[in-house]
Amino acid sequence: MVVALSACQTEGPHRVLRVGHTLDTNHSVHQALQHMAERLVIYSNGQLQLKLYPNGQLGSERDMVELLQIGSLAMTKVSAASLEGFVSEMRVFGVPYLFRSDEHRWRVLESAIGEEILRATRPARFTGLAYMDAGSRSFYMTESMVSVPEDVQGKKVRVMNSPMAVQLIDTMQGAATPMAWGELYAALQQGVVDGAENNPPSYYSSRHYEIAKHYSLNEHASIPDVIIISNHVLNSLNSKERRWLERAMDDAVRKQRQLWEQAEQQALARLAEAGVTITRPDKAPFYKAVEPLHQRLSDSAVGPLMQRIKSMGVSQ
Repeated sequence: MVVALSACQTEGPHRVLRVGHTLDTNHSVHQALQHMAERLVIYSNGQLQLKLYPNGQLGSERDMVELLQIGSLAMTKVSAASLEGFVSEMRVFGVPYLFRSDEHRWRVLESAIGEEILRATRPARFTGLAYMDAGSRSFYMTESMVSVPEDVQGKKVRVMNSPMAVQLIDTMQGAATPMAWGELYAALQQGVVDGAENNPPSYYSSRHYEIAKHYSLNEHASIPDVIIISNHVLNSLNSKERRWLERAMDDAVRKQRQLWEQAEQQALARLAEAGVTITRPDKAPFYKAVEPLHQRLSDSAVGPLMQRIKSMGVSQ
């Protein structure tokens, strides 16, 4: 049984940290974690190791977060959107068009602001170690292209179970439809929803392009993945073991960013080959459309964070 797993096990002269996630073994995050495992063996001379459990072997993202909280799993990958219920600061990543470029986004994630948001997870009994690239989310539709915000009006759009994602579609006068990812293919096929939104590799690997062939790279949200570790496990590591883990994690982040860029370009090329119509609309109308949402959020708990992040977008 899953609950019988030990997050950290001593096997002879070395310790093994168990790491679970829901992604397949071809995903850039899994490959980066494999790289992390290899680097950790080198840095620790085999004294600290990782054992990976991909493909949802240990349950859903939510299941694994709960396993971390009770100390039955060492580490996992989770979307920042899935952490909104645990850590209110994570909501800021779902604010549409908060980041004006990839450079802006990574400048923030690698800054004191990014570190502050990772530290804010600690009261939830786990700690954020690092961010991994999950690209930007864009609209794909079954019948027509989203070229301007008005094209979303009246459309049923599948979104993650995230309040911020729902607010985005509401702002564009669409009908936000939270739905499990695994149910979306059939929902598109049966006309339950008119479209959805995601990054290119997810859109391609899910085969949603077979039904929804209109892909608009409007890139309204850039929500990172987060590697988190159980506080119980982190507190059990001595200072030398923490340094080994941090170095291996840094290597994994760099590796994953390279792999993600390759996966994104490959997905776009294959989508084009499959007959998908791909456009890059002018983002200015979309920026204008979300201004009222930004105004409302400026008075919320994430308002100060938003302002600091926006300031980093104009300073070099």
